[in-house]
Amino acid sequence: MNEKNIINVKSLKELVYDYLREQINKHNIQPGSAINMDATAKKLGISKTPLRDALIQLEMEGFVTIAPRRGIFVNELTLEDIENFYQVIGALESSALANAVEKLTDSVIQKMEVLNREMQQAIERDNFSLFYKKNLKFHNFFIDLSKNDHLIRIVNNLKKRLYDFPPQKIWIKEWELSSVKEHQEIVDFLKQGKFQEAGNYIHGVHWSSQVQHSFIMKYYFPGKSEAGKKE
Repeated sequence: MNEKNIINVKSLKELVYDYLREQINKHNIQPGSAINMDATAKKLGISKTPLRDALIQLEMEGFVTIAPRRGIFVNELTLEDIENFYQVIGALESSALANAVEKLTDSVIQKMEVLNREMQQAIERDNFSLFYKKNLKFHNFFIDLSKNDHLIRIVNNLKKRLYDFPPQKIWIKEWELSSVKEHQEIVDFLKQGKFQEAGNYIHGVHWSSQVQHSFIMKYYFPGKSEAGKKE
Protein backbone atom coordinates (compact mmCIF):
# COMPACT_ATOMS: atom_id res chain seq x y z
CA MET A 1 0.00 0.00 0.00
CA ASN A 2 1.49 3.36 -1.01
CA GLU A 3 1.56 6.53 1.10
CA LYS A 4 -1.45 8.04 -0.68
CA ASN A 5 -3.62 5.03 0.18
CA ILE A 6 -2.55 5.13 3.84
CA ILE A 7 -3.61 8.76 4.08
CA ASN A 8 -6.94 8.02 2.40
CA VAL A 9 -7.70 5.09 4.73
CA LYS A 10 -6.87 7.20 7.79
CA SER A 11 -9.09 10.00 6.53
CA LEU A 12 -11.98 7.59 5.97
CA LYS A 13 -11.51 6.11 9.43
CA GLU A 14 -11.76 9.58 10.95
CA LEU A 15 -14.91 10.30 8.96
CA VAL A 16 -16.49 7.08 10.19
CA TYR A 17 -15.41 7.89 13.75
CA ASP A 18 -17.02 11.34 13.51
CA TYR A 19 -20.20 9.81 12.11
CA LEU A 20 -20.50 7.29 14.93
CA ARG A 21 -19.76 9.92 17.57
CA GLU A 22 -22.47 12.14 16.08
CA GLN A 23 -24.98 9.27 16.07
CA ILE A 24 -24.19 8.51 19.71
CA ASN A 25 -24.34 12.18 20.62
CA LYS A 26 -27.75 12.58 19.00
CA HIS A 27 -28.92 9.31 20.57
CA ASN A 28 -29.67 7.82 17.18
CA ILE A 29 -27.56 4.98 18.58
CA GLN A 30 -28.83 4.44 22.10
CA PRO A 31 -26.62 3.55 25.08
CA GLY A 32 -26.81 -0.20 25.65
CA SER A 33 -27.65 -0.95 22.02
CA ALA A 34 -25.54 -3.05 19.66
CA ILE A 35 -23.76 -1.77 16.58
CA ASN A 36 -24.13 -4.11 13.60
CA MET A 37 -20.91 -3.91 11.61
CA ASP A 38 -22.35 -5.44 8.43
CA ALA A 39 -25.38 -3.14 8.39
CA THR A 40 -23.34 -0.04 9.29
CA ALA A 41 -20.68 -0.73 6.65
CA LYS A 42 -23.37 -1.27 4.03
CA LYS A 43 -25.23 1.89 5.04
CA LEU A 44 -22.05 3.96 4.77
CA GLY A 45 -20.89 2.24 1.60
CA ILE A 46 -17.50 1.31 3.05
CA SER A 47 -15.48 -1.77 3.89
CA LYS A 48 -15.27 -3.05 7.46
CA THR A 49 -11.65 -1.97 7.90
CA PRO A 50 -12.19 1.79 8.51
CA LEU A 51 -15.32 0.96 10.54
CA ARG A 52 -13.37 -1.48 12.70
CA ASP A 53 -10.59 1.07 13.20
CA ALA A 54 -13.10 3.74 14.22
CA LEU A 55 -14.75 1.35 16.68
CA ILE A 56 -11.38 0.47 18.21
CA GLN A 57 -10.77 4.16 18.83
CA LEU A 58 -14.23 4.53 20.37
CA GLU A 59 -13.51 1.56 22.63
CA MET A 60 -10.21 3.11 23.74
CA GLU A 61 -12.15 6.26 24.65
CA GLY A 62 -14.76 4.24 26.54
CA PHE A 63 -17.71 4.88 24.23
CA VAL A 64 -18.22 1.27 23.17
CA THR A 65 -17.31 -2.24 24.28
CA ILE A 66 -16.13 -4.78 21.71
CA ALA A 67 -17.09 -8.20 23.09
CA PRO A 68 -15.59 -11.09 21.08
CA ARG A 69 -18.26 -13.40 19.64
CA ARG A 70 -20.97 -11.30 21.26
CA GLY A 71 -20.96 -7.98 19.43
CA ILE A 72 -20.22 -4.27 19.82
CA PHE A 73 -22.23 -2.35 22.37
CA VAL A 74 -22.57 1.35 23.16
CA ASN A 75 -21.64 1.89 26.80
CA GLU A 76 -24.16 3.42 29.14
CA LEU A 77 -23.09 6.25 31.44
CA THR A 78 -24.02 5.41 35.01
CA LEU A 79 -23.92 7.59 38.10
CA GLU A 80 -20.98 5.52 39.33
CA ASP A 81 -19.14 6.23 36.06
CA ILE A 82 -19.74 9.95 36.44
CA GLU A 83 -18.55 9.96 40.06
CA ASN A 84 -15.40 8.06 39.07
CA PHE A 85 -14.73 10.38 36.13
CA TYR A 86 -15.08 13.45 38.35
CA GLN A 87 -12.61 11.99 40.83
CA VAL A 88 -10.03 11.25 38.13
CA ILE A 89 -10.47 14.57 36.28
CA GLY A 90 -10.24 16.53 39.54
CA ALA A 91 -7.04 14.76 40.56
CA LEU A 92 -5.44 15.16 37.13
CA GLU A 93 -6.41 18.82 36.70
CA SER A 94 -5.06 19.56 40.17
CA SER A 95 -1.83 17.80 39.22
CA ALA A 96 -1.68 19.69 35.92
CA LEU A 97 -2.01 22.98 37.76
CA ALA A 98 0.83 22.03 40.12
CA ASN A 99 3.04 21.17 37.12
CA ALA A 100 2.19 24.48 35.43
CA VAL A 101 2.85 26.79 38.40
CA GLU A 102 6.00 28.37 36.94
CA LYS A 103 4.16 29.11 33.69
CA LEU A 104 1.09 30.65 35.31
CA THR A 105 2.16 34.22 34.73
CA ASP A 106 0.02 37.27 35.45
CA SER A 107 -0.79 37.41 31.74
CA VAL A 108 -2.05 33.81 31.69
CA ILE A 109 -4.15 34.32 34.82
CA GLN A 110 -5.61 37.48 33.33
CA LYS A 111 -6.60 35.60 30.17
CA MET A 112 -8.30 32.95 32.31
CA GLU A 113 -10.27 35.68 34.08
CA VAL A 114 -11.31 37.20 30.76
CA LEU A 115 -12.51 33.79 29.57
CA ASN A 116 -14.55 33.42 32.74
CA ARG A 117 -16.23 36.78 32.12
CA GLU A 118 -17.00 35.64 28.57
CA MET A 119 -18.60 32.53 30.04
CA GLN A 120 -20.81 34.78 32.16
CA GLN A 121 -21.77 36.76 29.06
CA ALA A 122 -22.58 33.53 27.20
CA ILE A 123 -24.96 32.56 30.00
CA GLU A 124 -26.67 35.95 29.80
CA ARG A 125 -27.16 35.39 26.06
CA ASP A 126 -28.44 31.83 26.53
CA ASN A 127 -25.58 30.64 24.32
CA PHE A 128 -24.76 27.18 25.64
CA SER A 129 -22.42 26.31 22.76
CA LEU A 130 -20.25 29.38 23.41
CA PHE A 131 -20.27 28.74 27.16
CA TYR A 132 -19.13 25.17 26.59
CA LYS A 133 -16.24 26.24 24.34
CA LYS A 134 -15.09 28.95 26.74
CA ASN A 135 -15.34 26.53 29.65
CA LEU A 136 -13.06 24.00 27.97
CA LYS A 137 -10.62 26.75 27.00
CA PHE A 138 -10.48 28.04 30.58
CA HIS A 139 -9.40 24.64 31.88
CA ASN A 140 -7.10 23.95 28.94
CA PHE A 141 -5.06 27.04 29.77
CA PHE A 142 -3.39 25.37 32.73
CA ILE A 143 -3.87 21.75 31.60
CA ASP A 144 -1.92 22.36 28.37
CA LEU A 145 0.79 24.22 30.29
CA SER A 146 1.52 21.01 32.20
CA LYS A 147 3.05 19.63 28.96
CA ASN A 148 1.95 16.13 30.02
CA ASP A 149 0.50 14.60 26.88
CA HIS A 150 -0.76 11.48 28.64
CA LEU A 151 -2.59 13.53 31.28
CA ILE A 152 -4.10 15.78 28.61
CA ARG A 153 -5.32 12.80 26.57
CA ILE A 154 -6.96 11.10 29.55
CA VAL A 155 -8.71 14.29 30.69
CA ASN A 156 -9.95 15.04 27.17
CA ASN A 157 -11.29 11.50 26.71
CA LEU A 158 -13.12 11.54 30.04
CA LYS A 159 -14.68 14.91 29.24
CA LYS A 160 -15.87 13.53 25.91
CA ARG A 161 -17.66 10.77 27.83
CA LEU A 162 -19.24 13.26 30.21
CA TYR A 163 -20.35 15.79 27.63
CA ASP A 164 -21.50 13.43 24.86
CA PHE A 165 -23.79 11.15 26.84
CA PRO A 166 -26.52 13.25 28.50
CA PRO A 167 -29.99 11.93 27.57
CA GLN A 168 -30.82 15.39 26.31
CA LYS A 169 -28.99 18.66 25.94
CA ILE A 170 -30.40 20.74 28.75
CA TRP A 171 -29.36 24.17 29.89
CA ILE A 172 -29.05 24.39 33.68
CA LYS A 173 -28.23 28.06 34.25
CA GLU A 174 -27.86 27.59 37.98
CA TRP A 175 -25.05 25.09 37.40
CA GLU A 176 -23.32 27.24 34.81
CA LEU A 177 -23.50 30.30 37.08
CA SER A 178 -22.07 28.20 39.88
CA SER A 179 -19.23 27.12 37.59
CA VAL A 180 -18.41 30.76 36.81
CA LYS A 181 -18.24 31.56 40.53
CA GLU A 182 -15.99 28.55 41.11
CA HIS A 183 -13.74 29.61 38.25
CA GLN A 184 -13.42 33.03 39.83
CA GLU A 185 -12.41 31.39 43.11
CA ILE A 186 -9.68 29.52 41.24
CA VAL A 187 -8.51 32.73 39.54
CA ASP A 188 -8.46 34.59 42.87
CA PHE A 189 -6.30 31.88 44.43
CA LEU A 190 -3.91 32.08 41.48
CA LYS A 191 -3.71 35.87 41.71
CA GLN A 192 -2.69 35.54 45.34
CA GLY A 193 -0.07 32.92 44.51
CA LYS A 194 -2.04 30.30 46.44
CA PHE A 195 -1.45 27.54 43.92
CA GLN A 196 -1.95 24.62 46.30
CA GLU A 197 -5.23 26.09 47.48
CA ALA A 198 -6.32 26.49 43.85
CA GLY A 199 -5.48 22.84 43.15
CA ASN A 200 -7.32 21.69 46.26
CA TYR A 201 -10.36 23.74 45.21
CA ILE A 202 -10.35 22.21 41.71
CA HIS A 203 -10.25 18.70 43.16
CA GLY A 204 -12.36 19.18 46.27
CA VAL A 205 -15.08 21.50 44.96
CA HIS A 206 -15.14 22.11 41.23
CA TRP A 207 -14.73 18.42 40.32
CA SER A 208 -16.30 16.98 43.45
CA SER A 209 -19.21 14.70 42.53
CA GLN A 210 -20.57 15.20 46.06
CA VAL A 211 -20.55 18.99 45.79
CA GLN A 212 -22.01 18.88 42.27
CA HIS A 213 -24.37 15.95 42.95
CA SER A 214 -27.70 17.77 42.62
CA PHE A 215 -26.63 19.34 39.33
CA ILE A 216 -25.34 16.00 38.03
CA MET A 217 -28.70 14.41 38.74
CA LYS A 218 -30.61 17.18 36.96
CA TYR A 219 -28.34 17.07 33.92
CA TYR A 220 -27.77 13.34 33.43
CA PHE A 221 -30.88 11.83 34.99
CA PRO A 222 -33.70 14.38 34.51
CA GLY A 223 -37.03 13.35 35.91
CA LYS A 224 -35.56 10.68 38.17
CA SER A 225 -35.27 10.93 41.92
CA GLU A 226 -31.83 11.09 43.45
CA ALA A 227 -32.72 8.26 45.77
CA GLY A 228 -33.69 6.11 42.80
CA LYS A 229 -30.34 6.67 41.10
CA LYS A 230 -28.31 5.92 44.22
CA GLU A 231 -29.89 2.56 44.92
